[in-house]
Amino acid sequence: MSNNVEINARPEPDQVLVDIADYICDYEINSTEAYDTARNCLMDTLGCGLLALRFPECTKLLGPLVEGTVVPNGARVPGTQFRLDPVKAAWDIGCIVRWLDYNDTWLAAEWGHPSDNLGAILAVADFLSQQNVAAGKPPLTMHDVLTAMIKAHEIQGVLALENSFNRVGLCHVLLVRVASTAVATQMMGGTREQIIDALSQAWLDGSSLRTYRHSPNAGPRKSWAAGDATSRAVRLADFTMRGEIGYPSVLTAPTWGFYDVSFNGKPFQFTRSYGSYVMENILFKISFPAEFHSQTAAEASVQLHPEVKDRLPEIEKIVIHTHESAIRIISKSGPLNNPADRDHCLQYMTAVPLAFGNLVAEDYEDSFHAANPIIDELREKMEIHENPTYSKEYLEPEKRSIANAMQVFFKDGSSTEQVEINYPVGHRRRREEGIPLLEEKFKANLATRFPAKRSAKIFELCKDQKALEQTAVNNFMDLFVI
Repeated sequence: MSNNVEINARPEPDQVLVDIADYICDYEINSTEAYDTARNCLMDTLGCGLLALRFPECTKLLGPLVEGTVVPNGARVPGTQFRLDPVKAAWDIGCIVRWLDYNDTWLAAEWGHPSDNLGAILAVADFLSQQNVAAGKPPLTMHDVLTAMIKAHEIQGVLALENSFNRVGLCHVLLVRVASTAVATQMMGGTREQIIDALSQAWLDGSSLRTYRHSPNAGPRKSWAAGDATSRAVRLADFTMRGEIGYPSVLTAPTWGFYDVSFNGKPFQFTRSYGSYVMENILFKISFPAEFHSQTAAEASVQLHPEVKDRLPEIEKIVIHTHESAIRIISKSGPLNNPADRDHCLQYMTAVPLAFGNLVAEDYEDSFHAANPIIDELREKMEIHENPTYSKEYLEPEKRSIANAMQVFFKDGSSTEQVEINYPVGHRRRREEGIPLLEEKFKANLATRFPAKRSAKIFELCKDQKALEQTAVNNFMDLFVI
């Protein structure tokens, strides 16, 4: 017999797929903290989406692909009148919640924004709920949505703990597609085997490159990449529920599997099983719409602003001590070509609050940048240094700090004190301080889209854990139609 003939024996599914499917099907979430945090995450994520609707560069991408398309029981896009098929609705919701870089963050070996998965979760849940009601069946509840959020957060976050996709040039939205595929398939009624099959499809798609997130190519695709990923997840779940088969060794197949093609031949590493750890420890962006590695630096800038605002021309240098990930991702010099370039520049995100006392989404626009040359003048005076302790504690499971320290030196030899901040206000260690601010952020974002009475009704419902969880998804989404 020829030695060149392959044995075509279909293998058992890769363990990574099996573990995710078992978690989706069998794990019961019993953490009160996880559900409470998921409720706050829901508020924050929807608020970020509503705020993004103020920006034409975002809204031009929304709506049906063919104008005038009518979708029976179409999923709603919060803050709009769109009723779309669940694939495009997932795209639109995922796009608006990510557009301003203001929704939650997870930082580990890989980074990402687990609330991006809400695009798939809300679109599928709303569509299914309306279909069920039309057929005389009970709709899904917001408890189902919060459960799906916790599990999607966990899948994306646990995969990210020890496995750095950025170091092989791949974008973290791959993990959004994987997590969303798992929960969407389950919501559609998929079995354990169908979830495994759908997950294999998600990994088969590979990953987009990180090119659009980094100098010199940073651009607005990073603001809709998550919407693209979450919509693809819904499509893959739908394919599977229509009978498409899976590809069991999608990760481990020699030569052709994900590990060999995209991960330098290395298998994924895991240090913990799936539970509710990620949602409980998620990082909220409360203070600034800015890439998360810069949050404490921007906070330090705000603290230094009163001392330096009248002495900006006298500044000789600004010294920032930070962690390795911040240097690798967002430290850049030279021209900044668009808002997406600016909100991924550590120097820009610290110069603005140092000069003006705050950092808001409009501060990244071309008009604001052009009108304020002091921003680039301050950028040119910045020195960025790695603090090894910051880099170490960034990865420690019990700390997961995101530290930055800043000090301003003047031409006359004087200087400010060094301001060091280890944990941003959105960190679990600052929850007591952070949640009231998160609620105020949600109120302000609601007010950008809805009249006062509607805003108050939405806010009061979202504040009430029991009432929210018992609310039918379709009724909840009704509140967000303009």
